[in-house]
Amino acid sequence: MIEITNLNFKYGKQANLFDGLSLSEKAGNIVGLLGKNGAGKSTLLKLMTGMLTAPKASIEIMGETPFDRLPRFLKEVYFVPEEYELPASKIGEFVKAHAHFYPRFDSEKLYQILIDFELNTKNSLSKLSYGQRKKFMIAFALSTNCKLLIFDEPTNGLDIPSKAIFRKVVAASLGEDQLVVISTHQVKDVENLIDTLLILDCGQIKMHRTIWDIAEKYAFITVSQLSEGETLYSEVAPGGYKVIKEAQAASTTIDMELLFNAVVNGVNLK
Repeated sequence: MIEITNLNFKYGKQANLFDGLSLSEKAGNIVGLLGKNGAGKSTLLKLMTGMLTAPKASIEIMGETPFDRLPRFLKEVYFVPEEYELPASKIGEFVKAHAHFYPRFDSEKLYQILIDFELNTKNSLSKLSYGQRKKFMIAFALSTNCKLLIFDEPTNGLDIPSKAIFRKVVAASLGEDQLVVISTHQVKDVENLIDTLLILDCGQIKMHRTIWDIAEKYAFITVSQLSEGETLYSEVAPGGYKVIKEAQAASTTIDMELLFNAVVNGVNLK
């Protein structure tokens, strides 16, 4: 699905943002892409979708060079950016104008997700709030049934109930031939949804692992006192410390924020 090999990329005369970056990802997964501001997350997503150009041999998406922007590629990719403009039309009019570009578009799925999000086809896009527009774009993207779905900060602007609905509809909407990449700073919004974690820092991939692999190898616990030599990473928390240790018994719930902080602070979690 995604094959990136020795990718080098920079903006203008700036230093390389990516210097020899490589990544391979198969269909059937929901990938969480995490990173600090400026780490290159949005740039990587734009390269995957062909919105930016890189050396041809370095990126293949579904066997295609994305920046060729061929129709057979574009009909299988949908990208919901963090910021976007929508026309001053009703939802139903937007769907009628755009759905036919995606051969596997599922109108019944769209209408069900709109119901879940408390939207309907008569709503005017120009009169919706930012969060409501985001919900519509999520619903439309999932309904395309594209093989590659990419979301950049999809939960920004969503209230707490809508974030729960987002997780539900994404998990329920996907087939084994699809890959979803979700870039976010809101780790808590996706930690129970993703099955593969990708951490990007300073233009380099610092971690690329399945959630099951992480849970098998590390324990995430809270302790009142630190034990010398046993802790891989720790942070002060109410009542003591949140720590990452090597797993020794039953698996624990992954603390995604703690894990992210450990990785970007240089902890080598092998």
